[in-house]
Amino acid sequence: MYRKDFQKLAEDRLADARVLFKARRFDAAYYLAGYAVECALKAHIAKRGRHHQFPAAPEIVRDIYSHDFNKLLKAADLAKSVEAAVKADVKLGLYLAVVKDWTEKSRYNRTVRREGKKKAQDMIEAIADPNHGVLKCLKIDW
Repeated sequence: MYRKDFQKLAEDRLADARVLFKARRFDAAYYLAGYAVECALKAHIAKRGRHHQFPAAPEIVRDIYSHDFNKLLKAADLAKSVEAAVKADVKLGLYLAVVKDWTEKSRYNRTVRREGKKKAQDMIEAIADPNHGVLKCLKIDW
C-alpha cells in the first residue's frame, strides 16, 4: 500500500467511527477510531519507503506490521517530534494518553453502554479535535 492509501484510510476510519457512534455502536466506534491513528502512523512509515510504499525498511518490518502505537510511532520516526508537540500542547498530551490505551484487541471488548459511550466519545474527540487532536498532530508532514 502507498502513503496516500493510508492517509485516506485514516480519514475513512475516523468517519466510520463517527457513524458508528451516532448509531450507538460505541464499542465498534472506539475500535475503528483506533485504526484511524494506526493508518496515520503507517502513512508516515510509507513516506519513508521507496516510492512512498509500505513497508519502508527491512530492519523495522516486525514493528510496522504491528498495531502497537509506540512501535509504530518509533518506526515512523515520530517519537521525538510528538514528544515536543506534547510539551507545547498540554491538551494534546491528554489526548495522546487516551489514544495510547487503544489496542486491536478492543474488538473483543463489550462495555456497559454508558462506559462504552464515554470511552468512544473520548477516543473520537482525542483523535479528531481540530486544534489539539492526535490526528492533526500526525498529519503534519505525513
